[in-house]
Amino acid sequence: MGNPLLDISAVVDKDFLDKYGLKPNDQILAEEKHKALFDEIVKKSKVEYHAGGSTQNSVKIAQWMIQEPHKVATFFGCIAAEAHVDAHYYEQSQEPTGTCAACITGDNRSLVANLAAANCYNKEKHLDVDSNWSLVEKARVYYIAGFFLTVSPESILKVAKHASDNNKIFGLNLSAPFISQFFKEPLMKVMPYVDIIFGNETEAATFAKEQGFETEDIAEIARRVQSLPKVNKNRQRIVVFTQGREDTVATVGDKVKMFPVLDIDQNDIVDTNGAGDAFVGGFLSELVQEKPLEECIHAGHYAANVIIRRVGCTFPEKPDFH
Repeated sequence: MGNPLLDISAVVDKDFLDKYGLKPNDQILAEEKHKALFDEIVKKSKVEYHAGGSTQNSVKIAQWMIQEPHKVATFFGCIAAEAHVDAHYYEQSQEPTGTCAACITGDNRSLVANLAAANCYNKEKHLDVDSNWSLVEKARVYYIAGFFLTVSPESILKVAKHASDNNKIFGLNLSAPFISQFFKEPLMKVMPYVDIIFGNETEAATFAKEQGFETEDIAEIARRVQSLPKVNKNRQRIVVFTQGREDTVATVGDKVKMFPVLDIDQNDIVDTNGAGDAFVGGFLSELVQEKPLEECIHAGHYAANVIIRRVGCTFPEKPDFH
């Protein structure tokens, strides 16, 4: 469940970032001052459009990794009423479908999301409807990007509690520093139900700072996040922090282990946008097949390695994963 967004990717220069007060590598929600950015970026020389949104990206990658059977995943989110796709979207006509500007400089990407319709997701009118809730009940694994905490925390809590009550797996992503900073209350309300928490090194550091963990050591942060209060005691929380080209850090039982990523030549990196989503997608594809944690991480590394060689969160027809 998440924000279905149309990704608008373009290579920009430092002046463009400065003009709109953007950091080279960041994710933010659009403010009034960013409205003109969307008009300006589409006029750039090479613009690429891709269906995006963090959770939707991960779900698509997971399906791609699994290949058969089709439709192993169901996605909920809100779009404008004119799009005809086979996801279970809540459709409304007040707002256009959300967009996300991916401003690329070198191998950095600065994301500016204008949620628009995505922000209109309505628990009562969609999640609570019997035909939709029955799809939730059918699932064994749940994954929601932290970005959705800005839209419908009550929907996240309902799903998280269902997972916890039924000893199913609930995964959440820290998604961006601003989530830990400005949506701390809804984030910490759902945390006791989280079985697997994902994040990158920046998000982990921001979360630690906001929680008053007096450490910058990523392994120690992982340990501390693992030991935060948890409702379902049958599952020990798993914490997975990616660090770009550095080792991925994960809690394995009571230990914290490092998992090296796949080597890649700097020149082969086209666009790191979607790498984190792809990692989660690869991870989930093995998780639903009840593979051990090491294999889930290996699949995540594989998927991310494929995605960063291409523009946007796109992939070849079939994976070559072993």
